[in-house]
Amino acid sequence: MCARAQIHMSGKQVHFIAIGGSAMHNLAIALHQQGFEVTGSDDEIFEPSRSRLERLGLLPDRLGWDPLRVHPGMSAVILGMHARLDNPELKRAQELGIPVYSYPSYFHERTKDKTRVVIGGSHGKTTITSMIVHVLRHAGVDFDYLVGAQLDGFDCMVKLGANSRVAIIEGDEYLASALEPVPKFHLYRPDIALISGIAWDHINVFKTFDAYVDQFRRFITAIEPGGMLVYCREDEEVRRIAEDEAVSAQRIAYGTPEHRIVDGTTILGTPHGDVPLLVFGQHNLQNLEGARHVCHLLGIGDEEFHAAMRTFRGAAKRLERIGGDAKRAVFKDFAHSPSKLKATIQAVREQFPGRHLVACMELHTYSSLSEDFLDQYAGAMDAADRAIVFYDPHAVQLKRLPPIPPERIQRAFARADVKVLNDPIAVIGAVRDDPKEEAVLLMMSSGNFGGLDLQALSEAFIA
Repeated sequence: MCARAQIHMSGKQVHFIAIGGSAMHNLAIALHQQGFEVTGSDDEIFEPSRSRLERLGLLPDRLGWDPLRVHPGMSAVILGMHARLDNPELKRAQELGIPVYSYPSYFHERTKDKTRVVIGGSHGKTTITSMIVHVLRHAGVDFDYLVGAQLDGFDCMVKLGANSRVAIIEGDEYLASALEPVPKFHLYRPDIALISGIAWDHINVFKTFDAYVDQFRRFITAIEPGGMLVYCREDEEVRRIAEDEAVSAQRIAYGTPEHRIVDGTTILGTPHGDVPLLVFGQHNLQNLEGARHVCHLLGIGDEEFHAAMRTFRGAAKRLERIGGDAKRAVFKDFAHSPSKLKATIQAVREQFPGRHLVACMELHTYSSLSEDFLDQYAGAMDAADRAIVFYDPHAVQLKRLPPIPPERIQRAFARADVKVLNDPIAVIGAVRDDPKEEAVLLMMSSGNFGGLDLQALSEAFIA
């Protein structure tokens, strides 16, 4: 088990094993900005982590592990997920009796005397967390946060303050570390928890749908006594576990708010007037309603909430507009699982009903590249006029999975005209080959389409 000793703030020396991770490097930057002496190590560090760490003098001088980096003067060692149990730096920290934390357990330790809001769900958690952060900042509230995506106006996606009384946390269900092989959101112990939706993911860890759903049941049991559970009643699985009679938390259900679409803009109907939004789609509207309830519990009134949401542009890579003119538009989205894919395509279809919709997705995650999971994608791209599926053979090799024939992928999507490609250049050709004058291109992936320049692709599509 990880150490649970009180962090000694007098030492302020913290070492990160696997510092290059998305959340890990942001937490390292946050501690550095607080005046901590931060060191780190990793066996590989990619952009943007590398440049951000280098700018602040936090980039390790060499790649690899070295037990001499760990010394008795350290107050804590934070262990990243891809560091193994036999990591020499971890072993050295254990020999010296230095407290070792996963980043979720460390964040909990630093916020245990604050009101912790934890946003969970298979989809929407980044957007909901981002919405709440946006509103609190608009209202002038001092708060801590941990968010999984880059937000406008924020240099770092983690903040730990000395005077804040609230912490807003995106609760990932993936595992915390080799020492704590449990979903991250089990470790935050929320005072206010939200669950947006449940759709099977991470099949390399949760082998069955029931095993995956059970992680959300355990998340509910982790709510602090007297805490609140906010949940989407329009998601059948969420409703089933949230409304179980064994749940002791106080419950608030939410759904899709009243709205209409006018000339490509979604407008909320509220008691204090119409509120035009910069985001769209049923899931985003549900996300907004969940965020509204959380903000209300934190003392933010509806009028102030909606005033802030007028300027919310969305989280990075969540239906993010990357180009367009009066007749053509290009969006990119993080969607990769079947449920996310279907919801994202449907959102664009509803927002631009008269335009030809070209949807292109990348099979990139372990789940999506596993033949046992592929059939979950049946019908996921049916709402698009043209469907393109890309996969990188190199990504398949890195995940040590057997190659999947293109015809098997086509059969899985249950759509005879889906185009299956494994060359980024071919994707450019397929996207440009669209004769319709008014069209929308939707690029969906948790990867990077084999290094494809999406901005150049966008310009080619629009031209």
